[in-house]
Amino acid sequence: MNLPPKHSPAMIDETRSLPSVDPATPPAVAAVPRPLDVAVLVEFDDMWGRNVLEAISCYARDAGWRLLVSPRDEQRRLRIPAKWRGDGVIVMLRERSLQEHIRKLDLPTVDVGATFLNDTACGRIATDDVDRARMAFEHFRSRQLVHFAYFSPADDRYPQQRGEEFRRVVEDERFSCSVYSPDPSVDANDYDAIGDWIAGLPKPVGIFAPDPFPARQLVEACHARKIDIPSEVAVLSGDEDELLCSMVLPEITSIELATHRIGFEACQMLASIIDGGAIPEKPLLIPPLRVCARRSTEAFAVDDPALAAVVKMIWEKASAGIQVRDLVRASSMSRRALELRFRRALGRTPAEEIRRVRLEIARQLIVTTSMSVGRIALATGFSSGPYLTHAFRRQFRVTPSALRVGLKFVSALPSRTKTPLRRPEAPAVPEAANRLPRTVPTK
Repeated sequence: MNLPPKHSPAMIDETRSLPSVDPATPPAVAAVPRPLDVAVLVEFDDMWGRNVLEAISCYARDAGWRLLVSPRDEQRRLRIPAKWRGDGVIVMLRERSLQEHIRKLDLPTVDVGATFLNDTACGRIATDDVDRARMAFEHFRSRQLVHFAYFSPADDRYPQQRGEEFRRVVEDERFSCSVYSPDPSVDANDYDAIGDWIAGLPKPVGIFAPDPFPARQLVEACHARKIDIPSEVAVLSGDEDELLCSMVLPEITSIELATHRIGFEACQMLASIIDGGAIPEKPLLIPPLRVCARRSTEAFAVDDPALAAVVKMIWEKASAGIQVRDLVRASSMSRRALELRFRRALGRTPAEEIRRVRLEIARQLIVTTSMSVGRIALATGFSSGPYLTHAFRRQFRVTPSALRVGLKFVSALPSRTKTPLRRPEAPAVPEAANRLPRTVPTK
């Protein structure tokens, strides 16, 4: 970002072209740079919006911005008052009318939504939906699920491409994905239609919901049909809201997003555009942070009690340095028999499962602690920090330090905004009647 040499990025320099004065005349008092007026049109009815707003507020306080937060018109729509004269806008665009309203203002703008990622008239920052979909799929697979679905009732809270990305990730791995996408005439709260769809899915199944609101609908619809969660249906929300995810039983597993970073990056991008910088040609996509595992996905779908016990042992002891020979000894199976049963049920070897679980635990520690990568490596059974970094990048397509960037903006925020940390736990083993067949689709 090209900044004026002696002024904050949040100030407009009004002293560049001062007229010359007579030496005999007392020097004029230098003009004080004017603070920027920025409108923020972001809903704060969930944790995503509150976290983004909190990051924007912290940046604005340090930069001297004056914020106009969530102004509304007489119809209670997010709209900027006609008489407001500002310098820039941060907005979450969800529908066309708001997009047209912002365009008419002709002000530097940054959109923090994902609905209009191709709109090059403004800067764009959003969560990487491909990474989010992959994280959801990998979590379901870690529970040995082979049936998948996406719950997508008509709603402008989230873009439809979120479900498309999940379906694409599932199908790229040679599985099938059912999608609940009813006719627009069907009421989004029609629990009979939702229940019929869930009842017709193969079980057990992992269902991905775009955010906590439809995830709660899934749980309620399952309760109405007496469909058990998590043994028959595992539910995962694509966004984290601790209150909303914990108000139902079982509590809902979710994906925590780098919301504070989104707010901070939006401020930096807007300051750059106001200062004369070019609007970025491509959107800035921020990777999600982690899966917040809760009861709604705590089940192993393995139709082999002995194998399920071995998998549970890996989850409990992977970071303690467990080896394949320990699994062989505990299971009373030969190494060859154990490997065959692993490949048949999970599609990978015991060694690959140990490594995958260690990396998952490492990711949780990277996101939820301030431990160095070297210490995390030793705590999760890796020989060194560089070795962990190499393995981590191969598995998750991001380095530990890059993943941590999503959290560094939170350190200066009030502690109440930080999500309580919990160590990943081994899922429960369901009853045999609720488990999957031993085979998985051939890749």
